[in-house]
Amino acid sequence: MQIRGIGASPGYAVGQAVILHRDRGEVPRRTLDVDKIDAEIERFRHAVERVAEDLEHLAEQARRDAGEEEAKIFSSQMLLLQDPEFAGAVERGIREQKVNAEAALAEVTELTAGMFRDMDDPYLRDRASDIVDVSRRIMNGLLGVADPQERTFDGTVILVADDLTPSEAVRLKRCGMAGLAVEFGSQTSHAAIIARSLGIPAVVAAKGILSRIGSGDELALDGNAGIVHVRPERALVEQFRVKQEAHLLRQKQLEVYRHRPTLSADGVRLETVANIAGPEDAWNAKRAGAEGVGLYRTEFLFMGKPALPDEEEQFQAYKVVTEIFGPEAPIVIRTLDIGGDKELPQSGILREANPFLGHRAIRWCLQRPDVFKTQLRAILRASHYGNVKLMYPMISTLQEWREANRLLSEAKRELDERCVPYNDNMEIGIMIEVPSAALMADRFAREVDFFSIGTNDLVQYTMAADRMNEKVAHLSDPFQPAVIRLLWQVISAAQKKGKWVGMCGEMAGNPLAIPLLAGMGLHEFSVHAGAVLAARALIARLRIADLATLVDAVLDMERAEDIAAFIRRSVPEIEEAGLWG
Repeated sequence: MQIRGIGASPGYAVGQAVILHRDRGEVPRRTLDVDKIDAEIERFRHAVERVAEDLEHLAEQARRDAGEEEAKIFSSQMLLLQDPEFAGAVERGIREQKVNAEAALAEVTELTAGMFRDMDDPYLRDRASDIVDVSRRIMNGLLGVADPQERTFDGTVILVADDLTPSEAVRLKRCGMAGLAVEFGSQTSHAAIIARSLGIPAVVAAKGILSRIGSGDELALDGNAGIVHVRPERALVEQFRVKQEAHLLRQKQLEVYRHRPTLSADGVRLETVANIAGPEDAWNAKRAGAEGVGLYRTEFLFMGKPALPDEEEQFQAYKVVTEIFGPEAPIVIRTLDIGGDKELPQSGILREANPFLGHRAIRWCLQRPDVFKTQLRAILRASHYGNVKLMYPMISTLQEWREANRLLSEAKRELDERCVPYNDNMEIGIMIEVPSAALMADRFAREVDFFSIGTNDLVQYTMAADRMNEKVAHLSDPFQPAVIRLLWQVISAAQKKGKWVGMCGEMAGNPLAIPLLAGMGLHEFSVHAGAVLAARALIARLRIADLATLVDAVLDMERAEDIAAFIRRSVPEIEEAGLWG
């Protein structure tokens, strides 16, 4: 029997299933007398203090087991503990509802985590695990029970759970895990990040796995393809043993690319950079060998806060990323992209019948110049400290681009009046994720400094297919001929005007897409941190000059499956590299 999910950390593992059971009992709820409320709030605060100490210990453990960058993952949980809105909401619940701390904490956790789980962006959606993890630890302290996840295992096992919180994930190495399979999560979850850093194969989004296996079942886990084989035959187990050894050899071979520039076999200089959502991701990307940042998703700075972040808070968040990578590394910062699935209560955005086609991203920012210019000033200030580039999301018309730049000019004047330094020559570009912008790329190329193609949305909007809807998944394919033609049109338009083009969608890390995109003239590949070295290794095997015929042939094809199959047959370097098999 096979259970399919998403490969989150490459590699192969064979072992017995150990199911992570959690107590799903109801949280006790008590009504308090008025004179007991202050004492209850104090009890909650003491529990928070103990969790803060515990997180410090976990950070130290992560530092020993996985490195400094992985230890920084826990800073987001520390920030949550220090966030006056999170703790304040619990304390208000105790005081206003006159209930015990456990009940108030459970209510706030459900509301806050639920908000993040409903988001389309995988990174933001996975932040719900931070909230649940911190809440669980506080709850255990309030209830006076030991952490049920403090356990070790003998032998080689594969951990199976509904999800894995960061504090659980960091114990993987100590617990002797060979692999990890969870029902939920994504490639950007903390569990996946830590599993990759420790070299532990992982499969996430393995729907139904808990109901289809039993503790002690033998599993064969493929972290590349995202498949879990349940009670495999002996022949398959032996195949996996061989694959394990081959995978370890491949990972060692990749290390030679960690500190190399991205060069093709015929000497063409490209860039492999990373998509991030904050300083923690930047540390992970830097350690993974990224040459910079191709997409800084700034909306995460705005989420889960009682008020919009001010200029200074944003400036510090942007500046620290330039310090992590150094003054020469490119740092492409995308302005606030909210709306759609990314609800921001303090923004005033009302629910819409079709939010993905509604009042979101640059459309909202242009109607809120106070918020937009605050962010623009913060980004401008950060540009003084590094190679910062600014990018507007979801641009549909030339008028939107020009209006955004008009507000940018106002932001510059405001900084001039305060004698605050910035890079007046900072590059300004747009995301190509709306077909109207792709079709007008030749006109945009006259004015922008660069394009960054967001294929996730471009495919969705071009094919009129919701990328989260499994029933139209066959249409949500970046190899659809219509999408390929739009990509060619955008890249060609930029080249004619001497402008560079990057890509920050999932397609940028697809091994079948890399040769095609490189042949078209894509300059920058912005991928998740774990894909940086694999992409660089493949590019090092390609001769860009030889890919023109590949591009010509693909542009003449009519079916997505034919395009993918043709690339696989025509580019033997994909199989020779052996990085995804």
